[in-house]
Amino acid sequence: SLPELVTSIVAVLSEKSSSIVPGNVMGSHITNIGLVLGVIAFTAKNIKLEFDVMKVDGPMMIGATFLFYLCINDGNFTFFEGVMFCLGLVSYLAYILSLRDVENPDSLSLEIEVEEDEKSKFTWKEPLILVVSGVVIYFSADYNIQSIQNLANILNIGEEFIAVTAVALGTSLPELVVSLVAIRTGNVEMAVGNVIGSNIFNIFAVMGIPRLIGPIEVPETLLQISLPSMLFISLLCLFVVMDRKVNRWEGLLLLLFYAAIVGGIINQM
Repeated sequence: SLPELVTSIVAVLSEKSSSIVPGNVMGSHITNIGLVLGVIAFTAKNIKLEFDVMKVDGPMMIGATFLFYLCINDGNFTFFEGVMFCLGLVSYLAYILSLRDVENPDSLSLEIEVEEDEKSKFTWKEPLILVVSGVVIYFSADYNIQSIQNLANILNIGEEFIAVTAVALGTSLPELVVSLVAIRTGNVEMAVGNVIGSNIFNIFAVMGIPRLIGPIEVPETLLQISLPSMLFISLLCLFVVMDRKVNRWEGLLLLLFYAAIVGGIINQM
């Protein structure tokens, strides 16, 4: 989700392109469920989930989606709502960390041992890679925003349309690649969890953190097709995974809905 977050922060900093932020969130959400989860289900044929999606993650994704819907349905996303989204992100991350400790009580002590071992073999390679990667992502996001602005001018369409389609597809490719690798290595649950977790993070972080930096424009055009489609496909995802099984036909259904939604958005341009 880092590409979505950095792209949205750069969009807000550029002031004139803040409409990219909600388009990016909606488009990534729709793409993650319709395309990524659809490809996962169609490729893996029959998925059986050991963890109960309906316990926390599923309701959390639906709750975050409904909260997003309520907050921007009036065409305005306030600073207070941005703070609320950041608190939602902190709560979700705290839940994940607490769940890890419950499932593996020895994980904390193991982490301490690993950290102590790593400290004794500290090199500057890892921090350098981290800094260089961060710089590359920033300039990539900056170039991405400039490209969106130029394309919008050339095609004479709103920047939000490019964000909700092409940019969302591009920033969702990491989820797709990770999911396909997870399937190939037999970690199907990781692939499904990747989609749900990414959507929760995108709503809370990608929308909340940029709002703390500056105002976000919510174009009315996004409220007509993209926002209802985001809500609909989230509910569809919940119905698909609630029985802990995802079959090939359900994957095909998700892909068809994704194609229909993108077609409707393109037709709206």
